Amino acid sequence: MNTLFSKIISGEIPCHKIAESDQFLAFLDISPLAKGHTLVIPKNPVDYIFDMEDTVYADIWIFAKSVSAMIKNAIPCTKVGVAVIGLEVAHAHIHLVPINSVSDINFAAPRLSLSQEELAEIASKINS
Repeated sequence: MNTLFSKIISGEIPCHKIAESDQFLAFLDISPLAKGHTLVIPKNPVDYIFDMEDTVYADIWIFAKSVSAMIKNAIPCTKVGVAVIGLEVAHAHIHLVPINSVSDINFAAPRLSLSQEELAEIASKINS
């Protein structure tokens, strides 16, 4: 399965990488709900998150937990909200969104429009 995210994994499409392991990749959403909105994906493409093998499913959540701690340390927020929708790209992914209220994770809300420089600055802040 070749997806937009597969192209990010292979380096065909650049991303603002937050974290990477042999199985997973976390990078900034280019159309975020909030500064620091990060996507966590498996490198082995699976369309539906609940179709993942149990061990991979458990491991992606452990990876996402470590990424959420990085985000929380770098971006002022009350919590890092989590959403799995799975309709935007046919490649399982977890949204990690810095939030201060429930309305901050409303996917029907207008998205931020950030420059590549702003995204790079946010990624650097989270990675430091």
